[in-house]
Amino acid sequence: MRTDWDSWGGDVLSKEAKAARVPAPPRRVPAERDLVVERHDGWVGAVVRVEAGTVHLEDRRGKVRAFPLGRGFFVDGVEVELVPAAARQAGPTRTASGSRAVEGLKARVALPSRILVEGVHDAELVEQVWGHDLRVEGVVVEPLHGADDLAGIVAEFAPTSERRLGILLDHLVAGSKESRIAEAVTRGPHGAHVRIVGHPFIDIWQAIKPARLGIPAWPDVPKGEDWKRGTLRRLGMPHESQEDVGRAWQRMRSRVRDWNDLEPALLGRVEELIDFVTANRH
Repeated sequence: MRTDWDSWGGDVLSKEAKAARVPAPPRRVPAERDLVVERHDGWVGAVVRVEAGTVHLEDRRGKVRAFPLGRGFFVDGVEVELVPAAARQAGPTRTASGSRAVEGLKARVALPSRILVEGVHDAELVEQVWGHDLRVEGVVVEPLHGADDLAGIVAEFAPTSERRLGILLDHLVAGSKESRIAEAVTRGPHGAHVRIVGHPFIDIWQAIKPARLGIPAWPDVPKGEDWKRGTLRRLGMPHESQEDVGRAWQRMRSRVRDWNDLEPALLGRVEELIDFVTANRH
């Protein structure tokens, strides 16, 4: 009867037989920031920092645990060996928005034109991804804190051909309150010097691709319920206070590396506004 070791000449202690029984070592993977890994004990988290041979992982609820680098980690279900990431080369050639980086940048004198966005979270995300471009062009982004008084804000700003106003609104879809407000402004006396664009999302949070946050999709929140807190509740995250909302947003925003992590419905609109308010500079 043929045995398992017959192919090795019948010697189970041969070098060839021993080598066949030793599994291949796991692939070595650099512990880059934001890499999502799973531990053998079930802990799932994103790399937030590496120091002194230790990797710190943050789960989706914001809890951070430290583990020694090495084996015992899984990426996409495959075991890997986490190793320190190599030092980065000086200066990226592309910015977070995908445009070419300008070396030795000195911020230009701000244009009289402005870009207005609905809230602080919107302004933070735009600055994070397009900040380099905005400083190159000398464009200032300011939060509106809501669109209800948009007509009054535009009238006070008094835009002209040399002092344009670009506005980014949340949930700008047909039949929405925001669409009616935008239509009234663009038909007004300053309409020729105002560009109002928007994205279809209820809130800027939804412009972040859910996969980047480790969720299959943004949860559905019934109309009438506070969307941010309702979202956090359905994600199992603290949601009772405004501080909870703020902390959750900062964790979400920290997952955004560049334009690839945002939905196209936002990307094109921001680029359009930057082009509009800088048209007279080029």
